[in-house]
Amino acid sequence: MFLSFSGAAYHGWQLQPHAPTVQKVLENAMSTIAGEKITVTGAGRTDTGVHASFFCAHFDSDTYHTKDPDKFLHRLNRYLPSDIAIRRIAEVVPDAHARFSALSRTYRYYVTRLKDPFSTDRAWYVPGSVDYETMNEACAILMKHDDFTSFSKLHSGTRTNICRIDHAGWEEDSNRLVLTIKADRFLRNMVRSITGTMIDIGKGKLTIKQFEEIIMAKDRCRAGLSAPARGLFLEDIEYPDELFLH
Repeated sequence: MFLSFSGAAYHGWQLQPHAPTVQKVLENAMSTIAGEKITVTGAGRTDTGVHASFFCAHFDSDTYHTKDPDKFLHRLNRYLPSDIAIRRIAEVVPDAHARFSALSRTYRYYVTRLKDPFSTDRAWYVPGSVDYETMNEACAILMKHDDFTSFSKLHSGTRTNICRIDHAGWEEDSNRLVLTIKADRFLRNMVRSITGTMIDIGKGKLTIKQFEEIIMAKDRCRAGLSAPARGLFLEDIEYPDELFLH
């Protein structure tokens, strides 16, 4: 299942006992439409307030194959709130997994240098001059390394902090700066802590040399503050073609 959602009203993707989450809303809707209990497994966790213009989840169903797929999709979208949209449902091989079968993920972080009431929940407002060319130098340094302990949420329980970053770069678009970063996997809070640290570079608070020292220190306390969740979007997940039956 391929979907998109605005994270503004949710405490992330994953189920939580006493808080609204995307997974909870989706499972309730699917179970109602399908007439059976359905559990969905997402491609990963997203923090409170983080958005996904592209997300994937897998589920098993005893009845889906008996229903008209287009009609099921239409009914599901009518049932779901306006901030969650299902794009496509595709049958896959039995061992396909939304999280573990993914080859890569791409995130974008949006920074606005202009105060804009219409981007309050979609971008981080950072007033004043920001040197994004120097931030791109930092991106080149970032891609030389593979241990990102300094940008990982403390006590997250992950077995390894090794990631392969395939692309990282900033682009300027009018009054907006956009960081695009693609990797085989991401640690919890990794993109937001990288973004916050790079903004310190763009503001002249850190040098490129200090940035590399932060990476090599493998110490979260050395990095900058995490950028706010509202500017972060999961924008793509890549899967092998052979997973899909149709």
